[in-house]
Amino acid sequence: MKIIVGLGNPGKKYVKTRHNLGFMVIDQLAPLFDMECNNKRFQSLFGKGVLEDEEIILLKPQTFMNLSGVAVKEAVNMYKCAFQDLMIIGDDLDMPLGKMRIRRCGGCGGHRGLESVAASLGSTNFPRLRVGIGRPPAGDPGNYVLSTFSGEEEAIVKESLDKACQALKIWIFEGIETCMNKFN
Repeated sequence: MKIIVGLGNPGKKYVKTRHNLGFMVIDQLAPLFDMECNNKRFQSLFGKGVLEDEEIILLKPQTFMNLSGVAVKEAVNMYKCAFQDLMIIGDDLDMPLGKMRIRRCGGCGGHRGLESVAASLGSTNFPRLRVGIGRPPAGDPGNYVLSTFSGEEEAIVKESLDKACQALKIWIFEGIETCMNKFN
């Protein structure tokens, strides 16, 4: 079993914002796995399916970014999921738009969603896929992460979503090492 969590904020106000890149990955991944992620469970929008004999759980926590860990912990506890079978997807201010990094474990880099997950699980030993959104040229990063992508950025975002979905398939079926070697 694998649990894949996209981080973001609930509500129409945040749908296409930079901070919701994790939700966007789940939204693109679900139909590729012939799944829907629209049931409510674990304080999340939830989807469950089987792909090539591997049970897959998709989550989009509806607790807001800074409390994502509460929802993740509920799902991990319910399914008794080992941390190495959990993948957290989020945006990253410190990487250029469209770049991606997969890690087996590590720090949270100031990302409040990852910090919430780590605090709730009592560990940072879980895989994460971070997708770059870049830093704003000037101004408050808080406002920037809640802004939408420009028209010229949309093609880069689409490409990064495609790449993230490919990476997740590799992670599920070939493991974290192969995934990191192919996509980092």
